[in-house]
Formats: sequence, C-alpha cells, structure tokens
Amino acid sequence: MHIDLPEKLYYGIGEVAEAFSVNTSLIRFWEKEFDALKPKKNAKGNRKFTPQDITNLELIYHLVKERGFTLEGAKIHLRENKQKTLDQFEIIRKLESVKAELLKIKEQL
Repeated sequence: MHIDLPEKLYYGIGEVAEAFSVNTSLIRFWEKEFDALKPKKNAKGNRKFTPQDITNLELIYHLVKERGFTLEGAKIHLRENKQKTLDQFEIIRKLESVKAELLKIKEQL
C-alpha cells in the first residue's frame, strides 16, 4: 500500500486515517496497543503524528491488514524480529513503487 501524504512535520489523525483508508478509531486503538506509536498531543488532546509514527503505522498496517497477523502476533513479531521485518518492509515498499511507475508507463503507451 502506498501512502500519499505531503511532507510535513506533524499530521492530524484525520489525515492519517484517510491516507490509510481506515477509521480514526482504529488508529487510536493501535496507539493504545503498540508501544511504537507515540503521537504528540496538544493541550486539547488532539493527536499529531510525526513521520516516524507514520512509518510505524505503515508497518503495523502491513502486518495486520495485508499479511493477516493478529494484534498479539504483530506485537510479538515486532518485538522479536524488528530489524528483519523492517528490512523486508522496505524492500516491499520499494518494489511496490517500482510497480506503480511501470503501470504508469504502461498506461501512457
């Protein structure tokens, strides 16, 4: 899944939920469940996600929604094999971007 977000320092929860095509409640739930997600909160309690949080969310989304892990399984997988999982995820992300570019070229022909 390719996430299209503009380059910013902080993203609102609505922007993040829209980019991932999920409800904001799911983002809040994952924030409670996974220690890797630590969005900043302002005085009103609005969550602001950093680019690092977005990367962590992409990884969690990949494990839970795309690969079919349970939440507990995703937690264990991240805890035990974090570096290996990150490396595989980066490879998958790069391959998906290459595929998207090739499809654009195909459409232009």
